[in-house]
Amino acid sequence: MNEKNQLVVQKFGGSSLATEELLRNVAARVCERREDGADLVVCVSAMGDTTDELLSLANRLSGDESPSPRETDALISTGELVSASLMGIAIRGLGHDAISLSGRQAGIRTDDTYGSARIANIDPKRISSELERGRIVVVAGFQGLTPTDDTTTLGRGASDLTAVAIAASIKADICEIYTDVDGIYTADPRLVPDAQVIPHIGYEEMLEMASLGAKMNPRSIEMAAVHKVPMLITSSFNPDAKGTRIGNFKDSDNMEIRKSITSIATERAVSRVTLIGVADRPGIAAAIMTPLADAGISVDVIVQNVSTGGLTDLSFTVGQEYLQRVTEITSANNDVEYTDLATRDGLAKVSVVGTGMTNSPGYAARMFRALANAGVNIEMITTSEIRITCIVDEKNVGTAAQAIHSEFELEVV
Repeated sequence: MNEKNQLVVQKFGGSSLATEELLRNVAARVCERREDGADLVVCVSAMGDTTDELLSLANRLSGDESPSPRETDALISTGELVSASLMGIAIRGLGHDAISLSGRQAGIRTDDTYGSARIANIDPKRISSELERGRIVVVAGFQGLTPTDDTTTLGRGASDLTAVAIAASIKADICEIYTDVDGIYTADPRLVPDAQVIPHIGYEEMLEMASLGAKMNPRSIEMAAVHKVPMLITSSFNPDAKGTRIGNFKDSDNMEIRKSITSIATERAVSRVTLIGVADRPGIAAAIMTPLADAGISVDVIVQNVSTGGLTDLSFTVGQEYLQRVTEITSANNDVEYTDLATRDGLAKVSVVGTGMTNSPGYAARMFRALANAGVNIEMITTSEIRITCIVDEKNVGTAAQAIHSEFELEVV
């Protein structure tokens, strides 16, 4: 490793590696970056739909029972190992020295939560040693090793997390995430045709957007923010894409933040659960939410009505894929008394995100007015300092996104 060279971590997702031709193209792009003078660690996902195919096979073989979480992690981690090995071979075929490493060989240690393990620490000794030898280091993403030396996976989309964690551990100059879009957009371009790529964005805004369904793993953004890892999100298919830079950015021309709305975020497949006639007493919300948390189910928008006669209604949203499990857990919860349980699927979230909303009035009113003018009914509302989220009927999410994007057009970068 040359001390004068830029130290770069690159991550390539499964869609960028789905075929032999695409893998060759990525290898060529990596080699070009190396020839420009960068020392490189390349983190890769499994090729195409490999993970889904392996999970489907495991489910078919397991009969009536769910497959063992330990064996499932051991199985699906192989997809990234294949990608890493093939990438190393392709890079060497183009005349550059490369070596592939598994998560274990790369020093990634995790807890023992199979399927969604959290990184405990990374010992970058092997990675640094291979860089010192002048090699391009290719690391299998998405995986690590427990204290008892079992393989774990970090959760869907967590190769981004692997890349950021490695970048933090080796103090890389930048972590570049290559995907199938040109960057982070002001709105989903499939819903809003005139959406544009955001040139740069802060960690806080990006974390809100990622948690609302933007094309990034929220855990990777959180880790980048904690360790101050600069990031670039760009296209692996369009070499002319400038991408979106994520980091701490300052506007030297303004004493306070002038940009109001950064992006319109949308998320489909949302379901609402309502407990009707819940006893309004201390601890009831905890009694409802704790079993869901124990089951690894994330609850989002929560609204509790004003109590009447000691009873209240409490509604919350979950991903549609969790609705049946939530209903089962809640129905079996003997610590909670209620008169009825109602559910609704086919909902969506539409949110405005921007640090410029902090302590500035009027943005909620404008958002609600835009939705009203577009004929979109609001089912639920939740806010943070830099975000306003409305739950709407999923069939109206495109109309809602376009209406809000148009309302804030002058203020969206």
